[in-house]
Amino acid sequence: MAGSGKRIPRAERPWSKAGKEGPWDAIVVGSGMGGMTAAAFLAKLGRRVLVLEQHYVPGGFTHTFTRPGYEWDVGVHAIGEVTSHTMTGRLLERLTEGRLEWASLGPVYDEFYYPDGFRIDFPDTPEQFVQNLLAAFPDEETAIRKYVGIARSFGSAVRGYYMGRALPKPLGWVGNRMGRKAMELFQKPSHEAVAELTDNPKLQALFVSQWGYYGSPPSRSSFGMQALVVRHFLHGAYYPVGGSGRIALELLRTVADAGGWTRIRADVDEILVEKGRAVGVRLTNGEEIRAKKVISATGVATTVKRLLPETEANAPWAQAVAELPPAPPHVCLYLGFKGDISAAGAGAANKWFYDTWDPEVAYWEVSPDAPVPDAPVLYCSFPSLKDPAYEPGPDLRHTGEVVTFVPWSVFEPWRGSNWKRRGDEYEAFKTAMTEKLKAQLFARLPGLEPLLDFAELSTPLSTDHFCRPNQGSIYGLEPTPERFACPHLSPRAPIPNLFFAGGEVTSVGVMGAMVGGMLAAIAAEPISAMRYLKSV
Repeated sequence: MAGSGKRIPRAERPWSKAGKEGPWDAIVVGSGMGGMTAAAFLAKLGRRVLVLEQHYVPGGFTHTFTRPGYEWDVGVHAIGEVTSHTMTGRLLERLTEGRLEWASLGPVYDEFYYPDGFRIDFPDTPEQFVQNLLAAFPDEETAIRKYVGIARSFGSAVRGYYMGRALPKPLGWVGNRMGRKAMELFQKPSHEAVAELTDNPKLQALFVSQWGYYGSPPSRSSFGMQALVVRHFLHGAYYPVGGSGRIALELLRTVADAGGWTRIRADVDEILVEKGRAVGVRLTNGEEIRAKKVISATGVATTVKRLLPETEANAPWAQAVAELPPAPPHVCLYLGFKGDISAAGAGAANKWFYDTWDPEVAYWEVSPDAPVPDAPVLYCSFPSLKDPAYEPGPDLRHTGEVVTFVPWSVFEPWRGSNWKRRGDEYEAFKTAMTEKLKAQLFARLPGLEPLLDFAELSTPLSTDHFCRPNQGSIYGLEPTPERFACPHLSPRAPIPNLFFAGGEVTSVGVMGAMVGGMLAAIAAEPISAMRYLKSV
């Protein structure tokens, strides 16, 4: 099969449906980036960790799926800060024993297309980023340099914010002091922050043009989140060599090498709490598994709503988390091509096609009861062109993805239906959305149309079925100022021996989830983890 990665022989997979015998030092619920990082980190500390994943493929939003002749990632499109120049890059290298390699997307990682033929590229150096913005807005040098300066300086402030949240409760005052500078930016809405920098509406729109990396328009999002995205990509973006499925393979191999294991199709029904302490989990088949510590990497809100016993879920802290809104879900059109898609305009860089300069016109307002309109923004990725290990074969098979955000309420009525058997109305709705997205893409890149060989649309119901985030949101809780002000989004749960990993304790995205997993390991094993981290 042509593809970026070959199927892993069953005997080489560090996971299986069958379990291994305990005892376990820790149980990690969920094998997304946060859960895998926490498990691998604890494994490096000599702990036996059991990772439980309800899906038949581990990896969360880093996993891949196939159709005959093609393979796609589901959530890894561009990742920054993975080189040895960053702490996250060095830690990831240590946790995978250097087995995970990364390829740069090139000198440009994002291309933006706006009405009236406007285009701008986001490059892999901060200096060139400034120059590209100045070329488009030569009278806005002060605003541009201040904007980039905020992003560059935000790193040290946000590190204090994150580490402060990992501290034990008696040291909460230290955490508040460490996170004070970051909290100032987290508490400012993005639209207010960019308006303070410039009164040029087009430059304001460009300053928040990457809102799709966290799924919240500027009137709702925290400017701290936007600053994190800019900082994250200041030195470009990368893609895992061999495809995003390599991430789970290498992190979970580390877990297995330390005597741990990953069980797939292991659906957790409830976290067991006895005498006020987490002691293990109960699977939906009734099996109970116990451990000294439990780490939930399913999202704090999802844990509260789906996994905690009723008495714990009704606690004031849990209800405060449950009231926070999730980020919107998305649809993704997965495409397979036969032919030279590079000659047709595709590339390793992601393409953002905007039909409007108004950043508040963000979501695709679709309905099964009305004609499907154009989507206001398309995010297009071509994963086969990002991976230097990809083999297109004699047919030159390549892959593409088109992503845009939609309201959950439109798809919620079908939530109780079965995957691939949701009824004629749903299938007709999917077909209409598919045709509209194809038409929009081919209007922008007409050379791709004759090369199309396959198309399949994934909706929020697919996300809900396979990964089970709250309301199908790939990003979890919406990154609003209210979210970052919530004191309960901490790696330390108010329930002793229960910890949280993943992006909801830090920020959205793959590396945000990784940092959340790191913090969970630090919270669970503070002395050993901090000693190990100092060596990274």
